[in-house]
Amino acid sequence: MNIQYIHPADQLVMFMQRIYDKGLTTMSGGNLSIMDTDGNIWITPASVDKGTLTRKDIICVHPDGTTDGPHKPSSELPFHQSVYRMRPDLKAVLHAHPPALVAFSIVRRVPSLDLLPTVRKVCKDVRIATYAVPGSEELGENIGKVFAEGCDIALLENHGVCVGAPDMFTAFQRFETLNYSAALETLAGKLGKANELPLDAYRATETSHHTKMDDFIPNSHTSEELAARRDMITLIHRSYKMGLFTATHGTYSMRLSDGSFIITPFGCDRAYLEEDDLVRVKAGMKELGKTPSRAVYLHQKIYDKHPDIHAVLIAHPVHAMAFAVTDAQLDPRTIPESYILLRDVKKLGYQEFYQNPDAVAEQFDEAHPVLMAANDCVIVTGDSLLKAFDRLEVMESTCHSILDSLGLGPVVYISDKEVADLKEAFHLKD
Repeated sequence: MNIQYIHPADQLVMFMQRIYDKGLTTMSGGNLSIMDTDGNIWITPASVDKGTLTRKDIICVHPDGTTDGPHKPSSELPFHQSVYRMRPDLKAVLHAHPPALVAFSIVRRVPSLDLLPTVRKVCKDVRIATYAVPGSEELGENIGKVFAEGCDIALLENHGVCVGAPDMFTAFQRFETLNYSAALETLAGKLGKANELPLDAYRATETSHHTKMDDFIPNSHTSEELAARRDMITLIHRSYKMGLFTATHGTYSMRLSDGSFIITPFGCDRAYLEEDDLVRVKAGMKELGKTPSRAVYLHQKIYDKHPDIHAVLIAHPVHAMAFAVTDAQLDPRTIPESYILLRDVKKLGYQEFYQNPDAVAEQFDEAHPVLMAANDCVIVTGDSLLKAFDRLEVMESTCHSILDSLGLGPVVYISDKEVADLKEAFHLKD
C-alpha cells in the first residue's frame, strides 16, 4: 500500500484507528496532522471520539488560519504548527499517550534505543521537551526547540510523545518502534539488567543478500501456493494485531512441496500485506519485481538442513524478548503445554545470529524447535505453519506468565520426573 495516493484526511483516520485499537492512546487523547503540498494542515479534531473518527471529522487548517470542517481543530494545533515551522522537511506529526512512553515521561527519562538493532535504525535520536500547559504556545515552543535541533522525536515531560516525519507511515513506524522499546525495557527490568548493544551494532543487520538474488518469472500459481499465501496473510495480520511483531519487522515463511518457499517482503507494512505482496523463493532466486525479507538467507539454510521443517517464523513478542535482552534464561517447564511445544530453548549470541547462519540453522532439532537470538528476535520452526504459530503464541504466553509471577513468589517448575512422564506420554525425542 502506497499511502502517498491516500488523501490526508483518510490517512489520519487510518492511523488514528491503528493507534487507538492497539491501546496506545485514549478516546480523547492524542492527535495527528499532515501538511499537504499547498501548506494546508489536516488535523484530527478536538473532543471527538478517536475510536469512531471518519474523514468528515478531519479539519483542514489553511495557511491564513481559516478552517474547514465541522469541529474545532485539536487544541494541540500550536505545537503541530511549531514543528512544521521549525522543520519544513517534515510533513506529518503524531502525538499520543501510550502507557509505556508516558511511564518514561513521568520519570523524565528517555527509553533505550539500543536494546534491539531495529530501534536505533528507526529512531535515531530522542530528546526531552520541557513541560508546559497542553495546547499552549509555550508547549509549542518547547517542542519546536527539540525539532529545531534536528531531532524528530520529543518525549514530553509528564505528557506523552511527539513524532515528526516526512509522511504519516514513517511517523507511525517511529512511534510504534519507540513505544515497543519502552515496553521492552520496562519488562526486562523485572528480570534483571537489560543488555544494550554497542551504538553501531545495528549495522550487522544491513545485509544485502536479499537484493542480489536473481529473478525468476513464475509461469503459474498452484492451489498449494495460493493456499499458503492465504494462510500466511491470515496469520501475519493476526500476529500484528497481537503484537508479535511491528509494522515492518518480523518474517514468516512456508515451504512448498517443490522445495520453494513463500516469505514476507522487505520493508512493507505488515498490517496491510496482501497475498500478492509475499515473495516466492525458488532455487536461490526470487520472484521478479519483489524483494524478500533480509532474513531470507537464514530461512533458506534452515529449510536446506531440515527437510521436516515446513515453516519458519522470526518475530519479536515483547514478553519473550525481555528474556532475549537480559541474561535471564527461559525455562518453559511451567505448564505441560509450554514444555511439550517449546522443549529446551537455546539463546544465541547477537553476532552469531548474523555472522554464521549455517551454524544457527544447525541448532534446530526435535528437542530445540525454538531459538532465541540475544537482543534481536525469536526463531520458531514447525512441520506446518499452524504448528510454528502455535509455538510462537505459547512462547509469548509462557514468558508473559513468568513475568507476571515475579511479584507473587518463586516459580515452581515441573520436576525432572514429571518431564520424563511428559516425554513418554507424548513421544517426545531428545
